[in-house]
Amino acid sequence: MVRRLVHKNLVLAIVAVAQFMVVLDSSIVNVALPSIYRSLHFTSPSSLQWIVTAYTLAFGGFLLLGGRAADLYGRKKMFVYAVTAFSTASLLCGLSQNSIMIEVLRGVQGLAAAFMSPAALSIVLTTFKEGKERAKALSVWGAVAAGGAATGVLVGGILTEYLDWRWNFFVNVPVGIAVVVAANLYVPESRADLHHNKLDLPGAVLVTSGLMLLVYTLTKAPSYGWLSLHTVSFLTISAALLASFVYNESRSKHALMPLHIFRIGNVPFANMVQLPITAGAFSLFFFVSLYVQNILHYSPIRAGLCFLPVTFVIGGVSVVMQHVIGKIGYKKPLVAGPLFLALGLFLLAHMRVDGTYFGNVFPGLVLMAFGLGLSFISITIAGTTGVPHKESGLASGLLNTSQQIGGSLGLAILSGISASSAVTYLKVHQSAASAPLTLAHAQVQGFSHAFYTAIGFALLSSLVTVLFIREHRGEAIAEPGLV
Repeated sequence: MVRRLVHKNLVLAIVAVAQFMVVLDSSIVNVALPSIYRSLHFTSPSSLQWIVTAYTLAFGGFLLLGGRAADLYGRKKMFVYAVTAFSTASLLCGLSQNSIMIEVLRGVQGLAAAFMSPAALSIVLTTFKEGKERAKALSVWGAVAAGGAATGVLVGGILTEYLDWRWNFFVNVPVGIAVVVAANLYVPESRADLHHNKLDLPGAVLVTSGLMLLVYTLTKAPSYGWLSLHTVSFLTISAALLASFVYNESRSKHALMPLHIFRIGNVPFANMVQLPITAGAFSLFFFVSLYVQNILHYSPIRAGLCFLPVTFVIGGVSVVMQHVIGKIGYKKPLVAGPLFLALGLFLLAHMRVDGTYFGNVFPGLVLMAFGLGLSFISITIAGTTGVPHKESGLASGLLNTSQQIGGSLGLAILSGISASSAVTYLKVHQSAASAPLTLAHAQVQGFSHAFYTAIGFALLSSLVTVLFIREHRGEAIAEPGLV
């Protein structure tokens, strides 16, 4: 019995390291953005967004395909292939010579992550029994996934300041090699018990193109105008592609996303909660990184250290949650988590040009981290409870899709709001005597408006939980077990 449990923990550790690497790469470049801007001669600061968006866009767009491929062709096999591709793309990102090269390679990174992440989570779901055993495993998973974003900013600051921004990508290579070796040695192979191995390619093309076009359109909408022909046309095409995807899935014999999965437990509602939470949370690392470097004039490593409390708070809350959820269930934490997130965003919305870290940043970060620690583990349990093993990859892909698409849409919308607000401020105050100070005020004004919008996202998540998430007593404590 002890050997079996130790082996399970080893499997969890291997796939958790890979997931940490995936999430870390969503945020590690944030602190390095100013250095990359100077090194690769970007044409405008706003174009830097694509270093982040290209990754999350490809990640979110291909996750359903990645999740289903893991079920059909083997979770371990897809995991190993994806880690190898991810590490190779990371190496090439670090060798980039211009802005186009790094943006394209970040997209390739995201594509590899889209196959790696659902395979990793489905390995966890099929390794640990539903109930206490899985809840404890997912609490570790949630801590690693949520803490990876905050740790990425810190690691990015250290590497950028003491080595070079390129090491933000090079660091993935030895980690990836170690994960591949360990996975081949210790992770068992598993696949869905299906009578076919056919992938729904038409469905994959429709959902991927629809999601990617949607995020692209929202990213460009502020520059073209929200009601412009360009924006309306592209949104219409995106909606048509996604509608065609749903129609295809309802008729396909081997659907990429069998629609019956939305009749299982809380699967549809957990994903509805996930979208707005990540839409609000992803803005934290992007805007706060810009604030502490451009407004408070922190060095990259000092900016990274600003996020260290987030890692500790999320990790601590996640450890406690593995015991709490077994007693009170996952719905109550999932109601409360977004409310703490909203309160933290409210405090951050009051950042000032003459502000300080402990006065204007630290309190908001701690409250947001507490809310995220409550939310992520609860969402994962809610969205995977009751899902049969043969569709664990699909359920994992859905949750990851909601997270990445939510983050991509959130960053696109909030960046647009921030930019529009800053431009409006500059127009009103263009005759001010001190141009640099006016620009700083404009940036902070933009950050503030973005955070206020993100508050609405967080409140929406809590409301959806109250109205739709259903929890049966004893659901989270059905099986004994240890992790």
